Amino acid sequence: MTWPRIAIAGAVVLALCITLGLTRPWERPQQGPAAPTGTASAAPADITCEDGAQRLDQVLSSGATWSLCSSIDPDLGLVLSNIHITPPGAEPISLIDTLSISQLEVPYDDGGRNTYDITEAGFGGIKMKTLGEDVCPGDRLSFDIPNIGDGTYGKTERREVLCSSVVDGGVAYHSSDRVAPAAARRTDLQLFTVSRVGWYEYLTEYTFGADGSIDVQLGATGDLSPVDYSDADHGSDIGQDEHATSHSHNAVWRVDWALGGPSGMQVEQYDAEPTGEMGENAPIIAGSLTRLEHPTTADWQERRWWRVLNPEVLNEDGRPISYEIDLAGTDSFTFVDEQTQDGAHVHDAGAGYDVAFTNADDCQIYAVKNDGPCGDGVPDFVAEGQGEPLDDVVSWVAVGFHHVPRDEDQSPMEMHWQGFGLVPRGLTAQRFDLPEGHEEVNGVPDSEWHEEPT
Repeated sequence: MTWPRIAIAGAVVLALCITLGLTRPWERPQQGPAAPTGTASAAPADITCEDGAQRLDQVLSSGATWSLCSSIDPDLGLVLSNIHITPPGAEPISLIDTLSISQLEVPYDDGGRNTYDITEAGFGGIKMKTLGEDVCPGDRLSFDIPNIGDGTYGKTERREVLCSSVVDGGVAYHSSDRVAPAAARRTDLQLFTVSRVGWYEYLTEYTFGADGSIDVQLGATGDLSPVDYSDADHGSDIGQDEHATSHSHNAVWRVDWALGGPSGMQVEQYDAEPTGEMGENAPIIAGSLTRLEHPTTADWQERRWWRVLNPEVLNEDGRPISYEIDLAGTDSFTFVDEQTQDGAHVHDAGAGYDVAFTNADDCQIYAVKNDGPCGDGVPDFVAEGQGEPLDDVVSWVAVGFHHVPRDEDQSPMEMHWQGFGLVPRGLTAQRFDLPEGHEEVNGVPDSEWHEEPT
């Protein structure tokens, strides 16, 4: 599986060192904690990056090693590929073939403006900003960035556009039990680029956790549009009766999985519902997993999540390895282009989705405004593959953010975030970095653990 039109250059192996990193406002950049005593570091995966792509390897506090390739696409911006993790003392595990944003729509509430920033402007090329030490105290990686399109014409300039930092990920665990008390902080690998589209500046950010998690985020800063002011029904008064128009940031990411290999994957949806019965001390809730066998769309609701699994690759407990898609919060949306096209209604009112699943197809790149014979966007991709079983799974994850401007947005705006998490579920039988005394805790613990600590 390859991506078209990816402009990538330079090959560098990231030094396996711990640096300081600036993260979100509530995170304090600190020297990262060391791995717990006895935690063995894992060797990096034997991966091959496409010609010119930059390889990154990083050991984190748990002893696990992340290995991946990075490149810059004129439209998609930062693209990560060939993502592997090596748990301490274990073999590398293939996770994801490619990961990137696939569309960003920005419709304004008064109906006067709507942009598709990925296909109309792009996050790469001249839109991608050069980074300095003021925002990136970590490693700044250079790429050849074309001034026009994919670099076929015009000039190409080598610029530092990707920031790579090891940051303090906060408290990893804290256990006050009598048998083996333990507590530790953790480190994470954080990667980001900055792209300017119009008056907005967007951070494309991926944080790879010491626990195997991947946090996917889009941050927005820059300035409010100076030409989009309306009224109280469609905006917020941030001056003297001057209403900056409210608008949405409708983002979709494309996750092309390679969990345990290039194919053989499945998708399941978890739901838990109250039974209406009361137990001795609490209401009884029943939960179950349902297999999604064919390409489909799905909507988020309470107590619902999805996982991609490989039934042929088992952890030490004999269960299939999997990753959970965690939507922490979203303003659900339907792309305007999916509702109308040339003035005509093109999809049902329920065409929107929070998550969709298809099989990998190199033609299916953009969540909407896709240029190719395979369809205009995700609803078409799903319809195209209705008869085939899910096997080489792609997840399309939609996260919306409705921005009602506030006085503090001027100027520039404080960063506001939207995104989702990919969380390992059964990737290993226990956590990566077992503290001393916890090695045998796998299932119901021995009786000595039953005494409640004071």
